[in-house]
This record gives sequence, structure tokens and C-alpha cells, in this order.
Amino acid sequence: MESNDAQLLVLCALAHGPLHGYAINAAIEEVSGRRLGPGSLYGALARLEAKELVRSLEGEGRRRPVCLTPAGREVMEREARSMARLSGRVFESAVPDGIGYLDRVAATEQARSYKGVMAEALAVRPGHTALDLGCGPGTDLGALAEAVTASGRVFGLDVDEEMVERARDRTRDLPSVEVRLGDLHTLPFEDGSVDRARTDRVLQHVTDPPRALAEAHRVLRPGGRLVLGEPDWDSLTVDHPDLDVARAYTRHVTDKVVRNGVIGRRLARLALAAGFAVPAVVPVTSVFREVRAADRILGFQRTTERAVSAGYLSADAARTWLDRLAEEPFFAAVTLYVVVAEKAG
Repeated sequence: MESNDAQLLVLCALAHGPLHGYAINAAIEEVSGRRLGPGSLYGALARLEAKELVRSLEGEGRRRPVCLTPAGREVMEREARSMARLSGRVFESAVPDGIGYLDRVAATEQARSYKGVMAEALAVRPGHTALDLGCGPGTDLGALAEAVTASGRVFGLDVDEEMVERARDRTRDLPSVEVRLGDLHTLPFEDGSVDRARTDRVLQHVTDPPRALAEAHRVLRPGGRLVLGEPDWDSLTVDHPDLDVARAYTRHVTDKVVRNGVIGRRLARLALAAGFAVPAVVPVTSVFREVRAADRILGFQRTTERAVSAGYLSADAARTWLDRLAEEPFFAAVTLYVVVAEKAG
């Protein structure tokens, strides 16, 4: 189909039945997060009707419902099949479960690299009380327990009940570890009760990073240290002949996929504003040379489909993008920043 984004969005909006103009735009906004301007919407409808891909039903003026024709439905379904045709060959189409995804990431060479930098910067010692903010399924609690030894304490905190239960199960044989259900914005710990704290790709998701940092500052003892490891998704680079398409993909990830997509570059400033000193910022760039390995972390097909729905990529550009990622020599990179923040002693 020779189509622009507006036409494809209209076809998708009509997939479940007839709608009039306002309802079409409401359906588009639900899936893409944006509305079409009146000119774009009714221009797309006129072009689709001229192609006999939609037709108007009885009604008055712009309140007339519009429905897909059999040809329109066939085109829409063909577009969907075209977007998905590489999934079995290269790209994952199903969304992995949250715990499985975190375990997968932690097992990669890229994760081991930045986690090593974080561990060295955190400098946990025997007898310390260490806090893992957003501990997930307990990936790093064992290493913290080993560092504090039997004379110290480790607390894991997460807002997700399933993550907390899995972390508790995984650390049941570690008496120095306690996992709590809680929110980073309101930490269930006393003032000045923690020696070391860490966040690992957590602040990119929270509602209010400055508040979370203020809470971490509150619970740390004077001289305590917080180490933050957060990505800057605007640094995501993927080699592709069409630089505009690659930039649009990264812009979609930064704007729509991750709540705080550029938190990495903001960490040092936010930590200073929360009252910390920031003695070190260490960039750790992850490089991917194999498309399947990158896809298991970045989810290219799923994210590309969302970028089309959100209007960042056309369907034609998305197909070419995925084709080239699957078939050409591959390169991608993204930078995570490890920020060391210290509370004045």
C-alpha cells in the first residue's frame, strides 16, 4: 500500500467497526498518544475513500460513520502481516514477562560490565547496611550479602509484589537479606540508617526521580554513598542507511517507550539538587554486533510497531528498517551512566 501514516492510522482505527471522525481520532489517540489535525484526518479519509478502502455510511456531514471495505480490511491485514513476517526468523514478537526479561538482561555481557563498575563504585564493606532500591527479582542481593558479610544487613525494596516474592524466594537462605514491598518515593527506613544504596535502571521508570533521590539522601548516614546506574536512551544509535529513520526510532523510544528516557544525562544534576556531592560520573557504553542478541534486549519488532502506531515511522519505512536490521551487518550502541553520589559527613 502506498500510504502515509495518517491513512494507516485511520485503517487501524476502523478495524473493530464503523466510526465517525471524532471517534476515529479518539481511537487513534488511544493507540498512538496523539490526534490527527482536522486536515490530516479528513484528507486521509478522502484519499482512502477514493481508493475504495473505506466507505461512508448514512449520516449527516462529518458525523457520518465510516467503515472499512473488504479491500480496506485486506490492505490493513496485509500491512500487519508484513510488519510481522520477520518475527519467526529474527525478531521476537511476544513481550517477555518482567522477571524473565530482567534475568535475561542481567546475564548479558553488557550488564555484567556496568554492574561491575557499579559494584566497585559502591564499595560495600563488611558490617555495612546496604539498600537495593528497585531490587526486582533479587538479581544483585546475593552479591551485596556477600560483601556485607554476616555482620551487615541488606535490604531489597521493590514496588511490584511479584518481584518481591521472587526476590524473597531467591534469598531465603541468606539471613542477612530482607526484601520489602515499598515505593522509592516514600522509603520505609529511618533517617540516616543506611551506609550504601544503589539504583540499577530504576529511575528511568519512576514517577518523580527528584523525590526518589531526596528519599535516598534522607535514609543515608552522613558519609553514605548512593550509586546510580541509568541509561540515556537518546544515546541509542543503530546503524542504518537512512539516518532520519534511525533517529526517528530512537526519538520514539526516548519520547514514548521509557518514562524518563534521558535520565542518564540528568542524574548528576538531580543528585546535586538533592543535596549530594557527585565525585564521579562513569559512562558505560554497551555495543551490540549481533542482531538477535540486541533484539532480546531492545525488542526491535515490538518497538517498531509501536513507532508506526505513534506516527514516528511510516509502515514502508518500518518494513525497510526491519529488513535491513535482519539482513545487513548489524551495529547498535547505548550509553548508561554510573553516577556516584555522596552524603556529606
